[in-house]
Amino acid sequence: MVRNKYAEKRAKRMRRKNLCVVAIVVLVLCCTVYYKKVDLDAKNMEYQKRIEELEKQKKKQEQRADEIDDYKVYVQTKKYIEEEARTKLGLVYPDEIIFEAED
Repeated sequence: MVRNKYAEKRAKRMRRKNLCVVAIVVLVLCCTVYYKKVDLDAKNMEYQKRIEELEKQKKKQEQRADEIDDYKVYVQTKKYIEEEARTKLGLVYPDEIIFEAED
């Protein structure tokens, strides 16, 4: 009977010890998971900001592409050719009179 009590106390201590070890392991795992979650949330916020910046850049580039397309069409018009001939080459129509101011 004395041995039985000693064995019971010993078994009870071992159960407590094992329970404490399991509790500590679970606590460490919970802390690790929480830390990783916070880290991933921060990275997610950075990536969201980067996505917004890239979307803004994309819109600007699309607008620029539209402007280039419009300019490309404008360059092909007769009006543009006449303006360039007048400004860069100094050409005029044969029946046109040009008045220049004296300095």
